[in-house]
Amino acid sequence: MKILLLKDVYHLGHAGDVKKVADGYGRNYLIPQGFAVMATAGALKQAESIRAKAEVIRKQQNTEMSAVSDRINGTWITFASKAGETGKLYGSITSQMVAEKISEKAGVEVDKRQIDIQPIRTLGEHKAHIRLTIDIVPIVNILVHREGETPNIAGNTEAEQTEEAAAETAAETAE
Repeated sequence: MKILLLKDVYHLGHAGDVKKVADGYGRNYLIPQGFAVMATAGALKQAESIRAKAEVIRKQQNTEMSAVSDRINGTWITFASKAGETGKLYGSITSQMVAEKISEKAGVEVDKRQIDIQPIRTLGEHKAHIRLTIDIVPIVNILVHREGETPNIAGNTEAEQTEEAAAETAAETAE
């Protein structure tokens, strides 16, 4: 099925683009959600005006979100978790938990649906992509360590790591 996108759709295209998608995806998701319309002759005539309006909106959103992206990009968030001898966690670190830590650390509200990550089930360093807009996708570094151990964040000095560990321990005991 051919559709005309009315809004930017992540991993599909920008508003005003004509795309060929599976019938079910178009009929059951894109069209009812208002992301697209069928690519008829009348709709194709409007494609250029849709593209121009979307470009203006996209530029505005990108300028607003670039400051947010600068605050988030490259930040380290740490999680203390119980794990077995092999490094497999007893639970998992979810996108909701990552969103809460980002809000806590950077002071920026991020929805869990904006975070591209599978649940983390192992110790170590991981990366999460945060989809602020279709063009701006900052990366957050995640460190999962055992409870009771001090995290070893690459690039931090010993003093910074000790301060972060002390602050995290104080926050955990306050809960």
